[in-house]
Amino acid sequence: MESSDAIIARCLALHPKLIDLSLDRIRTLLARMHHPERRLPPVIHVAGTNGKGSTIAFMRSILESAGLRVHVYTSPHLVRFHERIRLGGMRGGRFVAEERLAEALLRAEALNAGDPITMFEITTAAAFDIFADTPADVLLLEVGLGGRADATNVIDQPACAVITPIGHDHAEHLGTTLAGIAREKAGIIKRGSPVVIAPQDHVEADEALREAAEKAGARPILVGAQDFSVHAEGGRLVYQDETGLMDLPAPRLSGRHQFVNAGTAIAAVKAAGFGDLEPKVFEQGIAIAEWPGRLQLLSRGRLTQLLPEGAELWLDGGHNRDGGRAVAAAMADLEERSPAPLVLVSAMLATKDALAYLGEFKGLARELIAVPMSSQMAAHPAQELASIAGRAGLRSSVAAGVEAALDEISDTIFERPPRVLICGSLYLAGEVLALNGTPPT
Repeated sequence: MESSDAIIARCLALHPKLIDLSLDRIRTLLARMHHPERRLPPVIHVAGTNGKGSTIAFMRSILESAGLRVHVYTSPHLVRFHERIRLGGMRGGRFVAEERLAEALLRAEALNAGDPITMFEITTAAAFDIFADTPADVLLLEVGLGGRADATNVIDQPACAVITPIGHDHAEHLGTTLAGIAREKAGIIKRGSPVVIAPQDHVEADEALREAAEKAGARPILVGAQDFSVHAEGGRLVYQDETGLMDLPAPRLSGRHQFVNAGTAIAAVKAAGFGDLEPKVFEQGIAIAEWPGRLQLLSRGRLTQLLPEGAELWLDGGHNRDGGRAVAAAMADLEERSPAPLVLVSAMLATKDALAYLGEFKGLARELIAVPMSSQMAAHPAQELASIAGRAGLRSSVAAGVEAALDEISDTIFERPPRVLICGSLYLAGEVLALNGTPPT
């Protein structure tokens, strides 16, 4: 059988010359496939700008700790496409097998019959086909881009919708106003289904989401005294809603923003009909959740050996201003607890606002080393990114790649072992995990 990579590459040729931002193409294909989207387990549908993947990771960990079979659909992948499709099992999930993925892609390609379709649409149809044929208790479904016209938005009645924090990203598709972006994301809200709205960083987005929920006739579940609250206290996570208070361990995922993501996940799990889980399930789920490439401390692997003894190597794929702010805050917290010179190694797509992202590290990072991304022609040239970093107030230089940058850091004399953060792109994060020999599992 052909490899899944070869089939995906061939499907790229079907990409429409003009994208009309509608669901017509995927609905036509799903009808030809006998509607797998109607044979899915209960769906928790997640949209937002930042925190989608981490919130899903917490939900998966909680639900699997309860012994439930959890399907997960996320994007983009870091190293292999198979990471996008995780199939639930009684002892945790696994990425889809190559043979099953290739089989589903071939079927979707054949039934599409050469019609124009985007790669995300045809692979989403294939994923639904796989999920529908594999028994599970719940499907955690992440929006690819936006919400209203996203290929995943063919689910008529999710068990729950979730909107994570909204920020500026993908302006070429979603627009430049936070209210407009929020309304686009809110397109996954459905009448009769609850929607959990995470704490928002921007008033315009919060107001737009509340208005959209009211207009759709959905029951909004909001942070605060009204529905649920979450905060850090004494190094632990305190979650409270109308059923009571839970004093939980701090999230395993690093960064103060993960307390909000964990609280959002708890609220969503409860809203989706899993509110009778024992407190110990939430405790275990929050404590063991993992999400590669998001403020991930690399403690082993080939790249870690390039740094001097005592140095730390961190990895984060965030790429917009709000993501940069969250990561910078986490690095500042680490600096307060354990001071160390912070050095950034970065690459970013040319479509991202590098100046806004890097500006969040002014006064915090000692320097930035810009590197190219081998997998992305659409990335900022390293010299250009270094120039942008300079405008953001960071001392900057250029290296031929991540390994060269780490070698340079190792050869530099610091007053104490440095803290290195590789950041700016999920594509870069994927390259780093592959180089390090620690791909997601």
